Amino acid sequence: MLSGSPKRNSGTKRYLAAWAIGLMLCTWASAQMLEGISSIARELERSTWVYVAVASPLTPALSQRERESFTPSAPGSPRSLPAVHSRSEFDSLAVVYDPNTPYALPHVLFVIDRQKGNRIYYVNTKRYAFHKDFVNGTYLSLERGQVFFENNYLKANRRFIMGTIAYQTPVRRWTFEFWEGDLVPADQIKLASEIINKSFFTPVSFKPNSSRQDSVSADLGLPRVLQTDISKEQDYQALNVAKALGRIHVIPKLDEHVEIGFNEILVLDEVPVQLPPVAGIITSKPSTPLSHINLLANGCGIPNVYIQTAQELFKQYNGWWVEFDARHDTSSIKRADLKALAEYQKRLKERLDVMKPRSDLSVTRLADLSEQRAASVIAYGAKSANLGELIHARLTGVSIPPGFTIPFFYYDQFLKENKLDDAIYTMLNDQKFVHDPAYRRAYLTRIREQIQRGTMNAQLRVEVLRRLRAEFGTKGVFARSSTNSEDLPNFNGAGLYSTMPNVRGDEQLIEAIKFVWASVWNFEAYEARERAGIDHMKIFMAVLIQEGINSESSGVMITADPFNREDKDQAIYISAKRGLGMKVVEGQRIAEQVVYRPRANAVQVLTRSEEDSLLTFDERGGIREIPISGERIVLSDEVVRRLANAAANIKRVFGGKDQDIEWAYMKGQIYIVQSRPFIPGG
Repeated sequence: MLSGSPKRNSGTKRYLAAWAIGLMLCTWASAQMLEGISSIARELERSTWVYVAVASPLTPALSQRERESFTPSAPGSPRSLPAVHSRSEFDSLAVVYDPNTPYALPHVLFVIDRQKGNRIYYVNTKRYAFHKDFVNGTYLSLERGQVFFENNYLKANRRFIMGTIAYQTPVRRWTFEFWEGDLVPADQIKLASEIINKSFFTPVSFKPNSSRQDSVSADLGLPRVLQTDISKEQDYQALNVAKALGRIHVIPKLDEHVEIGFNEILVLDEVPVQLPPVAGIITSKPSTPLSHINLLANGCGIPNVYIQTAQELFKQYNGWWVEFDARHDTSSIKRADLKALAEYQKRLKERLDVMKPRSDLSVTRLADLSEQRAASVIAYGAKSANLGELIHARLTGVSIPPGFTIPFFYYDQFLKENKLDDAIYTMLNDQKFVHDPAYRRAYLTRIREQIQRGTMNAQLRVEVLRRLRAEFGTKGVFARSSTNSEDLPNFNGAGLYSTMPNVRGDEQLIEAIKFVWASVWNFEAYEARERAGIDHMKIFMAVLIQEGINSESSGVMITADPFNREDKDQAIYISAKRGLGMKVVEGQRIAEQVVYRPRANAVQVLTRSEEDSLLTFDERGGIREIPISGERIVLSDEVVRRLANAAANIKRVFGGKDQDIEWAYMKGQIYIVQSRPFIPGG
């Protein structure tokens, strides 16, 4: 039963410490799970974890070998250079993997901006760990997450050509290369070669990192260095030196039906393009230290090695818990003893108690927002409780739309009365559900459909509809999600759960409430909780019924500059569009983006809106899209300053912690509809 003691499914046990491992081995990665600016890359969360890491503005924790060789860029050092005239200039920008070894790999990122006449930037890689850091931090582009990924790695007509220049010590050759999953077309490979060789002090060859890049570049007439040239006659290569304790998982063929555990040391027959967090990586095909997979290994401090006979060699260890030690010249493996396993479990237990979501199922009262405070989170969820706290703060210049909240108790009651708690328990213990992501997605869809077909408790139905009529009359309302898992430490639930806008009438509201309850089992929400080690059977959903604001403009604001982490000026970032802000939150189109800098009292425009339509209330309920034209300026400087002042005041209410705030603007009034801690993301 949901309100009883936890009954963890075997899949959750396999992932029990995903958050703990991520925090201990890869502290920077926890913020990547969810996007800070209202989660614009939710679909990438499981399948492209490595991309999220690579595209993030956060700098990953450096491995020991990098810390030994890493010289931070000096204050005032350039962000980039337009050309590299000497080895010393290159070294001033470069980071070196495995210094002072036969495998030393000094490398520098480069970005070619096709929109600015093919201008090349040799990036100060000591300062910017990833391409996305550089283009965001210099405001070349403000695209993030899935939008940036698709536009600059998958599409042919891209703005940026992004790669790496490296000196390949084993063959004493200079090369440029791209991420192995980059679908860069042949003409852009040739263009990059021409631009680099005109602006670099010595000839640079192309190094393809996938069979596709190999085939499309074969007839371009470019000098090339292949990975086989570098690893010729090698039967072992330590791409990332580290030790690991984990379960050996031999995978002959990696596809969407293969479930991968955070605690596994994978033995793969090919180099994957992307992986979720794991304990270690062993491949039987040679790779490069600059691959995205090795960036995962490097950032998380896990071993990553090439062993020519890996599949055959490790077959005998399949399923075993082992201690694996990858060194520069060789590796060793031994079965983990009880002492090592006990220490491992102890570390997991020490971290897991932080992630247990709290709840109070004894609270049955439907409470107005004005009756709630921050402490009400255990019964009404974070979104609702935080708005109650803001109402009590009596901030000038802003308004909180009125509303009331259905507490966790009724979600639990609904599941029990419809016997859905048993159905959920069965689902979580279905081994195919645990191990097959495609099957899991379909099963979760069926569970949500069952919840939508369920019958609401008669007394609750009467009380909800009575309050709807008494408090809102015929006005449209929003049914908003508010759970006990949205704002846990190092876990931000932004965008995981569903909201139903402009609900009108009795039946629409009842269906909307069930729709929000069902969103506990959204695929993205399940996957994020699973990786974070959160017990699904302890997640509860409250529903906030709130007056709908048919806003003239709306969006999000953050009490920091998410694009420039070096900015210490207490900047406030604002994203805005005309009409309802749902597409700003979803990140589907470019919004107006500005940064307000309090010290200078200056409004810096980053982008103007590219919206050609807006969302507004439909008189029958729900929303409709209407085309717009003409002036694209969404916010005046005066409104920007008012919003920024509101954001600064909200930050003070929550103890000075940076906030991610959703707002609406109508007829001269600023409305705040959500405030949560800002967790930087990609």
